[in-house]
Amino acid sequence: MKIHTAFVILFFASSSVTAQIKKYKTCIIAFYNLENFYDTVNNPMINDDDFTPAGIKHYTTDIYNDKVTKLATVINLIGTDVSPKGPSLLGVAEIENDTVLTDLIHHPLISHRHYQLIHYDSKDPRGIDVALLYDPKTFIPEQTETLFVKIPGNSKQAFYTRDILYVKGWLAGETIHVYVNHWPSRRGGEERSSSAREAAAKVCKDHINRILQQDANAKIILMGDLNDDPDSPSITQILKAKPTIAQTKPGELFNPWFELYTKGIGTLANRDSWGLFDQIILSQAWLNPEQDGLFYHHKQVFTRSFMRENTGSYKGYPMRTWNGNTYRGGYSDHFPTYIVLLKSLK
Repeated sequence: MKIHTAFVILFFASSSVTAQIKKYKTCIIAFYNLENFYDTVNNPMINDDDFTPAGIKHYTTDIYNDKVTKLATVINLIGTDVSPKGPSLLGVAEIENDTVLTDLIHHPLISHRHYQLIHYDSKDPRGIDVALLYDPKTFIPEQTETLFVKIPGNSKQAFYTRDILYVKGWLAGETIHVYVNHWPSRRGGEERSSSAREAAAKVCKDHINRILQQDANAKIILMGDLNDDPDSPSITQILKAKPTIAQTKPGELFNPWFELYTKGIGTLANRDSWGLFDQIILSQAWLNPEQDGLFYHHKQVFTRSFMRENTGSYKGYPMRTWNGNTYRGGYSDHFPTYIVLLKSLK
Protein backbone atom coordinates (compact mmCIF):
# COMPACT_ATOMS: atom_id res chain seq x y z
CA MET A 1 0.00 0.00 0.00
CA LYS A 2 1.50 3.31 -1.07
CA ILE A 3 1.02 6.90 -0.01
CA HIS A 4 2.64 9.60 -2.08
CA THR A 5 5.85 11.04 -0.70
CA ALA A 6 5.59 14.78 -1.13
CA PHE A 7 6.54 16.55 2.06
CA VAL A 8 10.09 17.52 2.95
CA ILE A 9 10.85 19.55 6.09
CA LEU A 10 14.19 21.05 7.04
CA PHE A 11 15.28 21.11 10.67
CA PHE A 12 18.14 23.47 11.58
CA ALA A 13 20.26 22.96 14.67
CA SER A 14 21.18 26.22 16.45
CA SER A 15 24.83 25.19 16.82
CA SER A 16 25.30 24.12 13.24
CA VAL A 17 24.56 25.34 9.75
CA THR A 18 23.95 21.77 8.64
CA ALA A 19 20.33 21.07 7.74
CA GLN A 20 18.64 17.76 8.42
CA ILE A 21 16.12 16.80 5.78
CA LYS A 22 13.15 14.89 7.12
CA LYS A 23 10.81 13.25 4.63
CA TYR A 24 7.18 12.32 5.07
CA LYS A 25 4.53 10.37 3.28
CA THR A 26 1.38 12.40 2.72
CA CYS A 27 -2.31 11.59 2.76
CA ILE A 28 -5.15 13.96 1.82
CA ILE A 29 -8.59 13.63 3.44
CA ALA A 30 -11.27 15.87 1.90
CA PHE A 31 -14.95 16.75 2.00
CA TYR A 32 -17.09 18.43 -0.67
CA ASN A 33 -20.79 19.34 -0.78
CA LEU A 34 -21.62 18.80 -4.46
CA GLU A 35 -24.77 21.01 -4.47
CA ASN A 36 -27.82 19.24 -5.82
CA PHE A 37 -25.99 16.56 -7.77
CA TYR A 38 -29.01 14.84 -9.32
CA ASP A 39 -29.39 12.75 -12.43
CA THR A 40 -32.06 13.77 -14.97
CA VAL A 41 -34.38 10.78 -14.40
CA ASN A 42 -37.54 11.29 -12.37
CA ASN A 43 -37.67 9.07 -9.29
CA PRO A 44 -41.27 8.87 -8.03
CA MET A 45 -40.05 7.91 -4.55
CA ILE A 46 -38.33 11.26 -3.89
CA ASN A 47 -38.86 14.96 -4.49
CA ASP A 48 -36.63 15.37 -7.55
CA ASP A 49 -39.18 16.67 -10.07
CA ASP A 50 -37.38 20.02 -10.46
CA PHE A 51 -34.23 18.22 -11.58
CA THR A 52 -35.66 16.69 -14.74
CA PRO A 53 -35.92 17.97 -18.32
CA ALA A 54 -39.62 18.65 -17.77
CA GLY A 55 -39.08 20.28 -14.37
CA ILE A 56 -38.92 23.94 -13.50
CA LYS A 57 -35.11 23.96 -13.82
CA HIS A 58 -35.20 22.34 -17.29
CA TYR A 59 -32.43 20.01 -16.12
CA THR A 60 -31.19 18.52 -19.37
CA THR A 61 -28.50 15.99 -20.16
CA ASP A 62 -26.24 18.81 -21.36
CA ILE A 63 -26.57 20.60 -18.01
CA TYR A 64 -25.97 17.34 -16.14
CA ASN A 65 -22.83 16.56 -18.15
CA ASP A 66 -21.54 20.07 -17.55
CA LYS A 67 -22.16 19.64 -13.83
CA VAL A 68 -20.19 16.38 -13.80
CA THR A 69 -17.28 18.08 -15.59
CA LYS A 70 -17.31 21.05 -13.21
CA LEU A 71 -17.18 18.78 -10.14
CA ALA A 72 -14.45 16.60 -11.66
CA THR A 73 -12.44 19.75 -12.39
CA VAL A 74 -12.43 20.72 -8.71
CA ILE A 75 -11.83 17.20 -7.36
CA ASN A 76 -8.92 16.80 -9.76
CA LEU A 77 -7.17 19.71 -8.02
CA ILE A 78 -8.01 19.27 -4.33
CA GLY A 79 -4.82 18.86 -2.33
CA THR A 80 -2.56 18.43 -5.36
CA ASP A 81 -0.26 21.21 -4.17
CA VAL A 82 0.69 18.71 -1.43
CA SER A 83 0.19 15.38 -3.20
CA PRO A 84 -0.39 14.98 -6.96
CA LYS A 85 -2.51 11.93 -6.24
CA GLY A 86 -5.19 14.04 -4.57
CA PRO A 87 -7.51 12.80 -1.82
CA SER A 88 -7.22 9.27 -0.51
CA LEU A 89 -10.67 9.76 1.03
CA LEU A 90 -13.30 12.20 -0.22
CA GLY A 91 -16.60 12.52 1.62
CA VAL A 92 -19.40 14.02 -0.46
CA ALA A 93 -22.90 15.35 0.24
CA GLU A 94 -25.99 16.31 -1.77
CA ILE A 95 -25.78 13.39 -4.19
CA GLU A 96 -28.92 11.66 -5.42
CA ASN A 97 -27.61 8.13 -5.96
CA ASP A 98 -24.64 6.00 -6.92
CA THR A 99 -25.39 6.60 -10.61
CA VAL A 100 -24.19 10.20 -10.46
CA LEU A 101 -21.13 9.17 -8.47
CA THR A 102 -20.28 6.46 -10.98
CA ASP A 103 -20.43 9.04 -13.77
CA LEU A 104 -18.24 11.36 -11.70
CA ILE A 105 -15.48 8.90 -10.83
CA HIS A 106 -15.29 7.76 -14.46
CA HIS A 107 -14.89 11.28 -15.80
CA PRO A 108 -11.60 11.52 -17.77
CA LEU A 109 -10.20 14.18 -15.40
CA ILE A 110 -10.17 11.80 -12.42
CA SER A 111 -10.74 8.31 -13.85
CA HIS A 112 -7.01 7.53 -13.55
CA ARG A 113 -7.39 7.55 -9.75
CA HIS A 114 -9.77 4.56 -9.92
CA TYR A 115 -11.92 5.85 -7.07
CA GLN A 116 -14.35 3.40 -5.51
CA LEU A 117 -17.50 4.50 -3.69
CA ILE A 118 -19.55 3.65 -0.62
CA HIS A 119 -23.15 4.87 -0.65
CA TYR A 120 -26.51 4.00 0.88
CA ASP A 121 -29.92 5.51 0.09
CA SER A 122 -31.49 7.33 3.02
CA LYS A 123 -35.06 8.53 3.61
CA ASP A 124 -34.30 12.19 3.07
CA PRO A 125 -37.39 13.60 1.27
CA ARG A 126 -35.22 15.41 -1.30
CA GLY A 127 -33.49 12.12 -2.05
CA ILE A 128 -30.00 13.43 -1.33
CA ASP A 129 -27.42 11.37 0.51
CA VAL A 130 -23.81 11.31 1.61
CA ALA A 131 -21.13 8.98 0.29
CA LEU A 132 -17.44 8.22 0.56
CA LEU A 133 -15.08 8.01 -2.41
CA TYR A 134 -11.78 6.30 -1.74
CA ASP A 135 -8.54 5.45 -3.48
CA PRO A 136 -8.26 1.64 -3.29
CA LYS A 137 -4.47 1.89 -3.44
CA THR A 138 -4.39 3.63 -0.05
CA PHE A 139 -7.65 2.67 1.69
CA ILE A 140 -9.31 -0.70 2.22
CA PRO A 141 -12.84 -0.63 3.70
CA GLU A 142 -13.60 -3.30 6.25
CA GLN A 143 -17.04 -2.38 7.63
CA THR A 144 -19.77 0.03 6.50
CA GLU A 145 -23.15 0.98 7.93
CA THR A 146 -25.58 3.87 8.20
CA LEU A 147 -26.62 5.61 11.42
CA PHE A 148 -30.23 6.77 11.49
CA VAL A 149 -30.98 10.27 12.81
CA LYS A 150 -34.42 10.85 14.32
CA ILE A 151 -35.43 14.50 14.04
CA PRO A 152 -37.03 15.89 17.23
CA GLY A 153 -40.63 17.04 16.97
CA ASN A 154 -41.31 20.74 16.30
CA SER A 155 -37.73 21.32 15.13
CA LYS A 156 -38.08 20.70 11.40
CA GLN A 157 -40.88 20.26 8.89
CA ALA A 158 -39.28 17.18 7.35
CA PHE A 159 -39.61 13.87 9.19
CA TYR A 160 -36.37 12.43 7.86
CA THR A 161 -32.86 13.65 7.21
CA ARG A 162 -29.69 12.15 5.78
CA ASP A 163 -28.28 9.08 7.50
CA ILE A 164 -24.72 9.28 8.79
CA LEU A 165 -22.34 7.02 6.88
CA TYR A 166 -19.88 5.09 9.04
CA VAL A 167 -16.89 3.34 7.45
CA LYS A 168 -14.16 1.38 9.21
CA GLY A 169 -11.09 0.50 7.20
CA TRP A 170 -7.35 0.45 6.72
CA LEU A 171 -5.47 3.58 5.72
CA ALA A 172 -1.75 3.05 5.17
CA GLY A 173 -1.89 -0.05 7.35
CA GLU A 174 -3.76 1.61 10.23
CA THR A 175 -7.34 1.05 11.31
CA ILE A 176 -9.38 4.24 11.05
CA HIS A 177 -13.04 5.15 11.57
CA VAL A 178 -14.76 7.62 9.24
CA TYR A 179 -18.13 9.36 9.61
CA VAL A 180 -19.62 11.26 6.66
CA ASN A 181 -22.34 13.69 7.71
CA HIS A 182 -24.87 16.11 6.26
CA TRP A 183 -26.80 17.41 9.23
CA PRO A 184 -30.28 19.00 9.00
CA SER A 185 -30.38 22.43 7.41
CA ARG A 186 -31.22 25.76 9.03
CA ARG A 187 -34.42 26.08 7.02
CA GLY A 188 -37.13 27.34 9.34
CA GLY A 189 -34.59 29.33 11.33
CA GLU A 190 -31.26 28.55 12.97
CA GLU A 191 -32.65 28.49 16.51
CA ARG A 192 -35.72 26.41 15.72
CA SER A 193 -33.73 23.86 13.73
CA SER A 194 -30.73 23.63 16.08
CA SER A 195 -32.16 20.69 18.03
CA ALA A 196 -32.23 18.65 14.80
CA ARG A 197 -28.51 19.19 14.26
CA GLU A 198 -27.82 18.47 17.91
CA ALA A 199 -29.70 15.19 17.49
CA ALA A 200 -27.46 14.28 14.55
CA ALA A 201 -24.38 15.25 16.55
CA LYS A 202 -25.51 13.04 19.43
CA VAL A 203 -26.01 10.01 17.17
CA CYS A 204 -22.49 10.47 15.87
CA LYS A 205 -20.97 11.15 19.29
CA ASP A 206 -22.65 8.13 20.91
CA HIS A 207 -21.22 5.87 18.21
CA ILE A 208 -17.78 7.47 18.60
CA ASN A 209 -17.91 7.01 22.36
CA ARG A 210 -18.53 3.29 21.95
CA ILE A 211 -15.42 3.02 19.79
CA LEU A 212 -13.31 5.08 22.20
CA GLN A 213 -14.46 2.97 25.15
CA GLN A 214 -12.94 -0.04 23.41
CA ASP A 215 -9.85 1.84 22.22
CA ALA A 216 -9.00 5.28 23.62
CA ASN A 217 -6.39 5.66 20.87
CA ALA A 218 -8.79 4.99 18.00
CA LYS A 219 -8.18 7.15 14.96
CA ILE A 220 -11.48 8.78 14.08
CA ILE A 221 -12.42 11.26 11.35
CA LEU A 222 -15.78 13.03 11.42
CA MET A 223 -16.42 15.02 8.25
CA GLY A 224 -19.34 16.70 6.61
CA ASP A 225 -21.59 19.64 5.94
CA LEU A 226 -22.71 20.12 9.52
CA ASN A 227 -24.92 23.14 8.75
CA ASP A 228 -23.34 24.63 11.87
CA ASP A 229 -20.19 26.62 12.51
CA PRO A 230 -17.26 25.51 14.70
CA ASP A 231 -18.63 27.50 17.66
CA SER A 232 -22.19 26.08 17.44
CA PRO A 233 -23.62 24.06 20.38
CA SER A 234 -23.88 20.89 18.26
CA ILE A 235 -20.10 20.89 17.94
CA THR A 236 -18.87 22.51 21.17
CA GLN A 237 -21.44 20.98 23.56
CA ILE A 238 -22.59 17.73 21.94
CA LEU A 239 -19.45 16.61 20.12
CA LYS A 240 -17.36 18.51 22.72
CA ALA A 241 -14.79 19.19 20.00
CA LYS A 242 -11.92 21.32 21.27
CA PRO A 243 -10.66 24.38 19.35
CA THR A 244 -6.93 23.78 19.98
CA ILE A 245 -4.60 20.80 20.07
CA ALA A 246 -3.40 21.80 23.54
CA GLN A 247 -6.94 21.56 24.92
CA THR A 248 -7.62 18.14 23.38
CA LYS A 249 -7.14 15.24 25.77
CA PRO A 250 -7.05 11.50 24.99
CA GLY A 251 -10.51 10.30 24.07
CA GLU A 252 -11.61 13.77 22.93
CA LEU A 253 -12.14 15.41 19.53
CA PHE A 254 -10.19 18.27 17.98
CA ASN A 255 -11.77 20.77 15.58
CA PRO A 256 -9.04 22.41 13.46
CA TRP A 257 -11.50 24.81 11.77
CA PHE A 258 -12.22 27.02 14.76
CA GLU A 259 -9.12 29.12 14.10
CA LEU A 260 -10.03 29.86 10.47
CA TYR A 261 -13.63 30.61 11.39
CA THR A 262 -12.59 33.24 13.95
CA LYS A 263 -10.58 34.90 11.16
CA GLY A 264 -13.66 35.20 8.97
CA ILE A 265 -12.72 32.37 6.61
CA GLY A 266 -15.56 30.11 5.52
CA THR A 267 -16.85 27.60 2.99
CA LEU A 268 -20.15 29.28 2.09
CA ALA A 269 -21.54 32.79 2.24
CA ASN A 270 -24.95 34.33 2.80
CA ARG A 271 -25.84 38.02 3.12
CA ASP A 272 -22.20 39.05 3.39
CA SER A 273 -21.61 36.60 6.23
CA TRP A 274 -19.29 33.60 5.92
CA GLY A 275 -20.10 30.26 7.49
CA LEU A 276 -17.77 27.31 7.91
CA PHE A 277 -20.16 24.37 7.77
CA ASP A 278 -17.82 21.96 5.97
CA GLN A 279 -15.56 20.56 8.64
CA ILE A 280 -13.24 17.62 9.26
CA ILE A 281 -12.91 16.80 12.96
CA LEU A 282 -10.33 14.41 14.43
CA SER A 283 -9.85 12.28 17.51
CA GLN A 284 -6.86 13.07 19.73
CA ALA A 285 -4.95 10.02 18.48
CA TRP A 286 -4.06 11.87 15.25
CA LEU A 287 -2.35 14.77 17.00
CA ASN A 288 1.03 13.41 18.12
CA PRO A 289 3.61 14.16 15.38
CA GLU A 290 6.15 11.82 17.01
CA GLN A 291 4.08 8.69 16.44
CA ASP A 292 4.99 6.01 13.91
CA GLY A 293 1.69 6.27 12.06
CA LEU A 294 -0.13 9.04 10.25
CA PHE A 295 -0.62 12.29 12.12
CA TYR A 296 -2.47 15.55 11.50
CA HIS A 297 -0.43 18.35 9.96
CA HIS A 298 -2.69 21.10 8.65
CA LYS A 299 -6.10 22.03 7.21
CA GLN A 300 -7.20 24.01 4.18
CA VAL A 301 -10.32 25.47 2.62
CA PHE A 302 -9.79 24.68 -1.05
CA THR A 303 -10.64 27.43 -3.53
CA ARG A 304 -9.42 28.74 -6.85
CA SER A 305 -10.38 31.93 -8.69
CA PHE A 306 -12.55 30.05 -11.19
CA MET A 307 -14.63 28.64 -8.30
CA ARG A 308 -15.54 32.13 -7.04
CA GLU A 309 -17.84 34.85 -8.26
CA ASN A 310 -15.48 37.50 -9.61
CA THR A 311 -17.88 40.39 -10.16
CA GLY A 312 -21.07 41.89 -8.77
CA SER A 313 -22.58 41.91 -5.31
CA TYR A 314 -21.60 38.28 -4.72
CA LYS A 315 -17.94 38.76 -5.60
CA GLY A 316 -15.80 36.26 -3.67
CA TYR A 317 -18.71 33.90 -2.93
CA PRO A 318 -18.59 30.31 -4.20
CA MET A 319 -19.85 30.21 -7.79
CA ARG A 320 -22.91 28.06 -7.36
CA THR A 321 -24.62 25.77 -9.84
CA TRP A 322 -28.01 27.47 -9.67
CA ASN A 323 -29.37 31.00 -9.23
CA GLY A 324 -32.88 30.03 -8.23
CA ASN A 325 -34.10 27.97 -11.18
CA THR A 326 -31.55 29.40 -13.63
CA TYR A 327 -28.46 27.35 -14.36
CA ARG A 328 -25.49 29.48 -13.32
CA GLY A 329 -22.93 26.99 -14.56
CA GLY A 330 -20.82 27.18 -11.43
CA TYR A 331 -19.31 24.43 -9.34
CA SER A 332 -20.96 24.36 -5.91
CA ASP A 333 -22.32 26.77 -3.33
CA HIS A 334 -19.73 25.33 -0.92
CA PHE A 335 -15.95 25.28 -1.08
CA PRO A 336 -14.40 21.88 -0.27
CA THR A 337 -12.12 21.38 2.71
CA TYR A 338 -9.23 19.03 3.29
CA ILE A 339 -6.66 18.04 5.86
CA VAL A 340 -3.12 16.81 5.35
CA LEU A 341 -1.89 13.76 7.25
CA LEU A 342 1.81 12.93 7.35
CA LYS A 343 3.80 9.84 8.20
CA SER A 344 7.51 9.99 8.91
CA LEU A 345 9.79 8.04 6.63
CA LYS A 346 12.31 6.28 8.85
